[in-house]
Amino acid sequence: MHVVLVEPAFPDNQREFLRGLLSTGARVSAISERPPEALPAHLREGLFQHERVRSVVDEHALAEAVKRLAQRARVDRLEATVEAHVMAAAHVREQLHVPGTTSRTAWLCRDKAAMKEAVRGAGLPCAASARIGSVADAQAFAQRTGYPLICKPLDAAGASGTHKVTDAQELGRALDALQVGAGRTIAMEEFLDGHEGFYDTVTVAGKVVLDFASHYYPNVLEAMRTRWISPQIVATNRIDQEGYRDLRALGQQVVEALGIWTSATHILWFHGGKGRKFSEIGCRPPGVGVWDLYCAANDFDLYAAWAHAIVHEKVPFHPSRKYAAGMIALRPDRDGVIDRYEGLDAISQRFKEWLLDVRTPPAGTPTQGVEAGYMANAYVRMRHPDYDTLRGMLDTVGRTVRVVAR
Repeated sequence: MHVVLVEPAFPDNQREFLRGLLSTGARVSAISERPPEALPAHLREGLFQHERVRSVVDEHALAEAVKRLAQRARVDRLEATVEAHVMAAAHVREQLHVPGTTSRTAWLCRDKAAMKEAVRGAGLPCAASARIGSVADAQAFAQRTGYPLICKPLDAAGASGTHKVTDAQELGRALDALQVGAGRTIAMEEFLDGHEGFYDTVTVAGKVVLDFASHYYPNVLEAMRTRWISPQIVATNRIDQEGYRDLRALGQQVVEALGIWTSATHILWFHGGKGRKFSEIGCRPPGVGVWDLYCAANDFDLYAAWAHAIVHEKVPFHPSRKYAAGMIALRPDRDGVIDRYEGLDAISQRFKEWLLDVRTPPAGTPTQGVEAGYMANAYVRMRHPDYDTLRGMLDTVGRTVRVVAR
């Protein structure tokens, strides 16, 4: 088995996917925008071959690199785990007849409007949505659906470029910001209230073989717009309980509806007054280090488990469900540069048994904006056998630790 991984060097956690593949005993090659020296020696030395390209989303360059690798050994799998790389890899797979996620499935997991059409077509609950190519289309959708609404790029990741609008004036401003009047096509959706979370899987031959559920506190759109909030992501260890049965069933149905075969998936959902509804899916692992939380919570190597799914189409690893694990993002109190931290020593002493890691960029580091995400500035990651206790611990961190900027 010869597996090619697209861009193992950046971002840094890509190295974990490479490590996982190397652990399977497969022949592993890499296609990267960076030289081999960008990888640690122990990973670099494990590679069969390394091809460097100007851009891994340049499909011609990517295909030519795969062809060069295939001259040395037939390429059996071509894998991409970064959202921006998924579609290019799918197109090259089909061009070169390499098994894996098809371009249709990759497109359905990328294009928000088509994604929801496919899910609704399978009879699954999701928000009303439409592809919007003009101001008139947007106004008509708003009239049919009512406010509030969400406007976002068709291929947005997370809350990037997302606008919540509550009236016609806000809709007009959002359409201008998204350049709809200039010919850009976007997705518009019914705004779903209630609690937001995500369901992550590893699938083999269209069946979920590993799964995990996590929760946002607060919901992503609010977290990415409000400086004073220290938002949390918390992975539960209660997924085997009755309350998650319908979520797990929904996840399997979404996988089937979109034609996902052997892959990692990242499914977002809402649960509110209208029940549980599918929000969107990525045909790849989640971001912001969530798989690291799953590894720490379950005393196993999820990266190796994923790699075995790709290489052997079976997973000889089982999550322990021993811990819940979570992270809390700590925002600077203003834009500028980091000056100091307050309250860290108290937290370290109080919760040292349960701390996984603490990231504190040194004084003088430029701050990043609230919209930059959960890992942009400082954060704390923890685990505990009891989910509710962990939530309380994370809340205490948020109340105690201050990131002071100047």
